[in-house]
Amino acid sequence: MKQLCGLPTCVDDFGGDMDVTSYKHMDVWRAACVGGGSIVYTGVMIQPKQKYFDALFKGLVDYNEMDKKYYPLVRKMSNLNSMPEDIYKSSPFGHSRVWDKKSAKAGYKSSPVDSVFNWDVIRDELNGKVRKSAIVGESDLGNSNGAKFDLTQNYLKYAQDIGLARVYPCHQVQNISYDGTHYLVDVFKLNPQGDILDRYTLTCDYLLLAAGSVGSSELLVKAKAFKLSPALNEHVGEGWGINGDAIVVRSLSSISGLTQAAPCASKIEDENLSRVPVTLQNWYAPGVPVNIGVIGSLGMAVDLKNRGQFVYDSAQDKVELIWPKDGNAEIEKAIRNLNNKIALKSLSVTGVPLIIQDVRTNFSAHPLGGLVIGKATDNYGRVKGYNKLYVTDDALMPGSAGLVNPSLTIAALAERNIEQVIKEDF
Repeated sequence: MKQLCGLPTCVDDFGGDMDVTSYKHMDVWRAACVGGGSIVYTGVMIQPKQKYFDALFKGLVDYNEMDKKYYPLVRKMSNLNSMPEDIYKSSPFGHSRVWDKKSAKAGYKSSPVDSVFNWDVIRDELNGKVRKSAIVGESDLGNSNGAKFDLTQNYLKYAQDIGLARVYPCHQVQNISYDGTHYLVDVFKLNPQGDILDRYTLTCDYLLLAAGSVGSSELLVKAKAFKLSPALNEHVGEGWGINGDAIVVRSLSSISGLTQAAPCASKIEDENLSRVPVTLQNWYAPGVPVNIGVIGSLGMAVDLKNRGQFVYDSAQDKVELIWPKDGNAEIEKAIRNLNNKIALKSLSVTGVPLIIQDVRTNFSAHPLGGLVIGKATDNYGRVKGYNKLYVTDDALMPGSAGLVNPSLTIAALAERNIEQVIKEDF
C-alpha cells in the first residue's frame, strides 16, 4: 500500500496499466497499457459548453461542426448513457446519493453525466453473476469483466476486425527521428514485469503519435533536442496544462452502503462563486475498501492561462516538465471555496483531519497539451515542418477541455482530424 496524491493505493511490480510520472511540483497520472486512458479513467465523457470551447480553441476548430457531427459520432461509438435509476438506487451507489443530497443542501442541483460503463454488466455484478469490480471501486486499474466499454472493446477492436491494423502490446517507443525519407522509431519490447526482451528500429512512411500528452510531447522534445528532427518549431513542448484538476475530499459524512462504486453519477457547477468557474463530480474513494464516510469528488476549474513546458535536460538525459510551484493557486482556491460551502451547509468536514488534505492540485488525471493544435501542428494535427507526421491524441489539446473531462473532445477531435488527413494526404 502506497500513497498516491494522499490516497492509499495498492501497487505491484507488474508492468500494468497506470503510471504516475513525478515532476517537480506535479504528478501526472497516465495510462501505460493497450487502450490508453480509456482503461484507467472513470468513464465520464461530457461535451463542453461552446463559450469555453471557443475561448480555448480560438476559432481553430469549429464548435458547431463538432457539435453536429463529431461529438455525436463518438457518443455512438462509445455507447454513452447516464446512470439508470435502478443502479443509482442500489447499495454500492449510496455514496452517490449522499453526495447529491449534500450538494442540494448547499443549493446545487446535481445533473447526470454520460458514461461509457456498461450498465448491464454492472447489474450482473449487483446480482452476483460476474466478479465484482466497478461496484467495489475498481476503475483506475481497469475493469477486466468488461464493465467499462473501453477502446479494447470499440475503436481498437473494430480496427483489428477489418484486418488492416494490428496491436503489439508491451512495446515502448524510445526515440523517433527522420532520415530524409522515412521516419525511424526506436522500440523496446518488454515482458510483463517491464524487463527489456528486445530492441529494434522500425521504419515508416507515415507516423501518427498517440502516446498521450506526456509521451508524444517527450518524444518530439527529445527529437528536437538531438536535432534528429530539426524542422520542429518553437511550440513543440509548450502549452501543457492540467485541465484545472483537483482531488476534493470531505469526511465525517453520513454513511450509505458498505462499499463505494466507481462509476460517476452526477456533477454540479458554479460559475460565479469564485474568479474562475468550477465543477465537482461525484467520485469514489480509491483504495478504501469499505465506506467509512469519506466523500470524494473530482474537481475541475476553467484554466485559460496556466501552462507548463516540456524541456530536455541533457545532464539527466530526460525530458522534464517546467511547472511553477504556485501554478495551481487560483484553481485550488476556487475549488476549495465550493467544497467549503457544501461542507458548511451539510455539516461535514473538509478533508480527513491529519490524513488527507481537502483539496489537492499538485496532480493531473487529465494531462493536456505539449503539441498544441494550430501551434506545434496545423489545424488538423499535422506536425509543422514535416510531411506525414501527425499528432492524434490529447497532446493537441490547449491545456484544458473547458470544465469537463476531456476524453469526448479528444476522441471527437481525432475523428475530425483523421477524416481530413485521409481525404487530403492518402
